[in-house]
Amino acid sequence: MLKKRIIPKFLIRGGRLVKMRRFVDDQREAGNPVSTAKVYDSYGVDELIFVDIDASAEGRTVTGNIIERVAEEVFVPLTAGGGVRTLGQIEALLKSGADKVSINSAAIDDPDFITQAANRFGDQCIVVSVDYKADEFGRKKVFGHGGSRQTAHDPVEFAQRMQDLHAGEILMTSIDRDGTMSGYDLELISELSNKLSIPLIASSGAGSLADCKAALDAGASAITISSMFIFTDHSPIKVRTYLATNGVNVRNQKGSRS
Repeated sequence: MLKKRIIPKFLIRGGRLVKMRRFVDDQREAGNPVSTAKVYDSYGVDELIFVDIDASAEGRTVTGNIIERVAEEVFVPLTAGGGVRTLGQIEALLKSGADKVSINSAAIDDPDFITQAANRFGDQCIVVSVDYKADEFGRKKVFGHGGSRQTAHDPVEFAQRMQDLHAGEILMTSIDRDGTMSGYDLELISELSNKLSIPLIASSGAGSLADCKAALDAGASAITISSMFIFTDHSPIKVRTYLATNGVNVRNQKGSRS
């Protein structure tokens, strides 16, 4: 059985880490991405995800030099995302030290791009990031371009389509729960995990150790954690210890260098 993964998620703006609520509210500074990544690496996280939150709106990709600097300092897999629209951009990020590339808006605008990317670099390198929230009628819909553009796509159906197009993993982010520490969207995680054969990463909502276990028990292959690590005394070590003590199959390694 594959072990469940714990993944800090880093939002980058202007070269700094930031954290907001629901993508737009209450921006707070969260530190330097390189030094923070080193700390999490020493705690023994399984992976790190970096997303440049302004890249898509500004018509560029995530800053490669940040990925290069982090890759020189840490020894866990890195996923980089933000504004990725071309095979050349994917290649550049992989050469910068990323192990995987996260694609969001381009998957909505040109779904065949996912197949092209998977064929060129391998399914295992391609993560499709699906941001979703409830519309004015309470229906969950996929949103693109940093959560600013609503689509007609149902998030579960869209994630299944991305799997069919050879995405290697699906990163599901609830905009409504982002930064709220109110718990993951367990209903969607459970529904989607039963329909996917590729890993499902659940993002947004972690506020307690119990929240983390609930998302993994619901079927997530991995969870991302951001606000809970930044604004509470919970650390990756605490999360891993709690999960292992409560029967979740997690890696018991204490750090990437151990």
